[in-house]
Order: sequence, then C-alpha cells, then structure tokens
Amino acid sequence: MPVMESDGLRLEVDEEGFLLDPEAWTREAAIALAREEGIDPLSERHWKVIDFCREDFRARGETPGLRRISKESGVSTKELYELFPKGPAKKVARVSGLGKPQGCV
Repeated sequence: MPVMESDGLRLEVDEEGFLLDPEAWTREAAIALAREEGIDPLSERHWKVIDFCREDFRARGETPGLRRISKESGVSTKELYELFPKGPAKKVARVSGLGKPQGCV
C-alpha cells in the first residue's frame, strides 16, 4: 500500500492518493494533502468546505458529491471550482481525508 510523506507526516493512501483510514486525518494532514494538489494556503472558505465534508461523512457514512456539497455547505459550485480547481469533488474529498465520491472518474 502506498505511503505519502509530506511535512513530516506519513499517510497511508490508495493508488489515487486518498487516505485509507479517514480517522488518520488531521488538519496538518489536510494542509499536506492540499499542497500535493497545488492548493496552498487553505483559506477559511476551504476549511468551511472541508469541515462540511467531514461532518457530512460522519453523519451519512459516505463521501459527499459535488451537488451535495454545493447545496448544503453554503459554497456555490462556481466557488468550489475556484477553491479546488479541476475536479473539486475529488480534490476536496482527498484533502478532507475521505474516499473518492461515488460517480467520480
């Protein structure tokens, strides 16, 4: 199983870079994962989306998709694309320490 090392952290990930264990996620891990995605620094708006996804995952047991994030988080689809360019649902899931959302290629 692949291991991502960044900023002194060792994170077990799958072949696409998603954490294998969502419980291993920390805010420091999010910062490292975001840097891997070319997102640096994480703003308050990034954290709003990340926190929403983590809470939604805890409540529902599955990674939220783009439609759910944009409808429920208070962050529009347009802004999600600005915050997490080129595939926001997949990128926010990865930075949030969650698995790939269903329906993502």
